[in-house]
Amino acid sequence: MNRYLVMLFRRPQVDPAVVPLHQQFLEDLRAQGRNEMSGPFGDKSGGAYLLRAESMEQALAIAHSDPAHTSGGWDITLYEWNAR
Repeated sequence: MNRYLVMLFRRPQVDPAVVPLHQQFLEDLRAQGRNEMSGPFGDKSGGAYLLRAESMEQALAIAHSDPAHTSGGWDITLYEWNAR
């Protein structure tokens, strides 16, 4: 599996009620062995997680099912990450 860095940046219209749904989404990914690490940025502008997936297409499909994305409250960008 490949690694993908998923970066999320809050939009002004973020709904605070979505945060627990996003956190549960990350926990579910962790239980599946797909989320290696995750956390918020210190300035509260967003956060990131390290996702394991077979391809960029699969990584996008997973990230786009994140409540942070489906709610429209965060901008999400993915990068294939060749971390060592």
